[in-house]
Amino acid sequence: MPKNKFILMFMTVMLGLLAIAVPVSACPTGDPVALPKCIANNMIDGLKANRASLKTKPNVVYKLAYEYVVPYANLDEMSKRVLPPRIWNSATSYQQEEFKKLFTRTVIRTYASALSNYQDQTIQFFPLRTGQGNSVEVRSQIISSSREPINVTYRLVRTTKGWQLYDMSVEGVSMLSSFRSQFADILSRGDMSSLLNRLSGHAGRY
Repeated sequence: MPKNKFILMFMTVMLGLLAIAVPVSACPTGDPVALPKCIANNMIDGLKANRASLKTKPNVVYKLAYEYVVPYANLDEMSKRVLPPRIWNSATSYQQEEFKKLFTRTVIRTYASALSNYQDQTIQFFPLRTGQGNSVEVRSQIISSSREPINVTYRLVRTTKGWQLYDMSVEGVSMLSSFRSQFADILSRGDMSSLLNRLSGHAGRY
């Protein structure tokens, strides 16, 4: 799948996952299906409640993405999986922490601009196909009145904190694989410092 097409589909999916949420309780981390469903439902409610401000206050979207999504993401696992092992293992502790911070910003900025186009999408989640191990895949569909359903699979890993998100696939294309390909291209012409410089320039601060 071409890079631009994947990013467009990924942004569409995020309409159901990032929202300006009204006060909600913490999502349950003991059930791998209930966790992404809770996040999605809470944030969809928030999008509907704050539709008027989505186009004019993007910084609010960034802030609440950190507040409501990042706590349920396993950033260590994501960072390790999106980089070649030799790059991650040879990086200093500072570089690893800086990468996690910049990578998180990069992911958020990739789809945050799509929030202004929210059009009442809904999400249907399906039961697990197999028993629960230390990692599971949760299937869902983004349903919209204006297009065919989009198949989305969430990948979660069991940790001491409960279940956490570490990847998602849109119509079979992994988010981490897409970013991995982009980062590999940069690393082929440089090193970890080059990658951090590139991410720093794109991520910006807010």
